[in-house]
Amino acid sequence: MSDYLDATRIRALAHELNLRPSKGRGQNFLFDANTIRRIVGLAEVGPGDHILEVGPGLGSLTIGLLHSGAHVTAVEIEQSLAERLPVTMGELAPDKVGNLTVVEGDALKMTPDDLAAAAVTPPTVLVANLPYNISVPVILHLLATFPSIARGLVLVQLEVADRLAAPPGSKVYGVPSAKLAWYADAARVGTVPATVFWPAPNVESGLVRFVRHELPSPKDANSVDATLNQQSLGHGSCDQRALRSLAQDDGGAAQHDRGRAQDDG
Repeated sequence: MSDYLDATRIRALAHELNLRPSKGRGQNFLFDANTIRRIVGLAEVGPGDHILEVGPGLGSLTIGLLHSGAHVTAVEIEQSLAERLPVTMGELAPDKVGNLTVVEGDALKMTPDDLAAAAVTPPTVLVANLPYNISVPVILHLLATFPSIARGLVLVQLEVADRLAAPPGSKVYGVPSAKLAWYADAARVGTVPATVFWPAPNVESGLVRFVRHELPSPKDANSVDATLNQQSLGHGSCDQRALRSLAQDDGGAAQHDRGRAQDDG
């Protein structure tokens, strides 16, 4: 028997937990082992890495990350899923479950202090299958709040992936593109079909890989403003004020993204 979660085992776990996948929460669970191996390979993680996984759900991606030899801290907002995850990983990979820490909480509110309280060291890599409705706010919040995160790979709705990785001048370049570019260099590195999820979403998903760079200097905010003006975003001065606030300093950037996280999704 495979030590990955296939569609049958995913459904059985959902039934056990009386879980009906919520479209509103963007709950679509991966069940294809080859896709999971591909994601882990593109994330380029292994022993010595400390992965922060947001929204592990039933553990489809978690098991692949544990097989890489990395330590995984999984942040799960739903109590039933958070409690079941280490049990599932212990059943599938008893020799790897020691590398798993589960933290029950909201990633949009998570701080380094929260992880320290759970005896978790600062994570260095973000890898996650993110719901479409919180994907952008979560990525920006974590980059602003956890300077230890040096790189990452996220699986998001394809349209969101294109926007996150869009360069200036692209038709889909916008505020998400500019904000992620403030923190990191990003590229779309793959597409994932809807058929490898249960339940199947209505659209394909995309993989975005990013590597953090030094924050630009405050004077660079003017060039960002100019780029946004050229894109004719239609959001007026609000977007430009948001970008200028990112230029203030590290602390200002973190505070901005915590305060505006819900609006940016």
